[in-house]
Amino acid sequence: MSLLVAIQMDPIDGIDIDADSTFVMAMEAQARGCRVYHYLTQDLAFDHGRVMAHARPLELRRAHGDHFTLGDAEWIDLALADVVLMRQDPPFDMAYITATHLLEHIHPRTLVVNDPVQVRNAPEKLFVTHFPELMPPTLITSNRDKIAAFREEHRDLIVKPLFGNGGAGVFHLPPGDENLNALMEMFTELYREPVIIQAYLPEVREGDKRIILVDGEAVGAINRVPADGEARSNMHVGGTPLKSELTGREKEICHAIGPALKERGMIFVGIDVIGDYMTEINVTSPTGIQEINRFDGIKIEAMIWDAIESRLDIVEE
Repeated sequence: MSLLVAIQMDPIDGIDIDADSTFVMAMEAQARGCRVYHYLTQDLAFDHGRVMAHARPLELRRAHGDHFTLGDAEWIDLALADVVLMRQDPPFDMAYITATHLLEHIHPRTLVVNDPVQVRNAPEKLFVTHFPELMPPTLITSNRDKIAAFREEHRDLIVKPLFGNGGAGVFHLPPGDENLNALMEMFTELYREPVIIQAYLPEVREGDKRIILVDGEAVGAINRVPADGEARSNMHVGGTPLKSELTGREKEICHAIGPALKERGMIFVGIDVIGDYMTEINVTSPTGIQEINRFDGIKIEAMIWDAIESRLDIVEE
């Protein structure tokens, strides 16, 4: 199937080709004979009713220091593309939200992955609240009295910004830590949104598992173990990736959320699980597929493109 694929992402020159999920998704599209274009969110334009992108033809190869070639930029009417991959990294701010509003004009005739309306309605730390039985004790608020009561009840806490990403701004406040008020003052200065506070899960020392779901089905997982003295397991802050299988509880979680993801057009999703609890549902720009591929000898990007092509067949019918 020869498709025109436009990838909305961050600058291609700065990616890690051994870890970046978008890189292998684009490589798979290229291997399938697709015409691949790259553009940044600031290259989008709504012009006389059309959603345009100032995009450049993209050729990729797995060669360190020489992994891409970009052609001359041209204006593309995204309504004439077959697929748009919305793969820019958060933060999930108004620029991100604006891009979803623009891409909403062309979806689903042009298949946007993931569905821009659903991405807008499903920020990582809020979408998970629709599955309260699967998540740890959680408080989302700016109210100091509520926060004090939650601290009194659970004592050992994780505090993080509601729209943060990549482990940025995540704090572990164990019992007796006196920094909660100062931390809230700092968050109030930096953010207008409420914060999210969760009961600390000591199981995180054994790992924070990233599970990838494609079209609602779990296809692989990787365990990320925090470095000594670190509460965050994100790999770019020192977390160690380890091969992992799904536990019975993790399979239950995936079965519980899978139908909702599929119904919402969430083709590529990554969830985070600590112990028996799901802490986030990542729908904006999930990562982790290269690490899982290496451990399990699979090719998740091919599964993603199989699901995309299946959706395209449905749209054409």
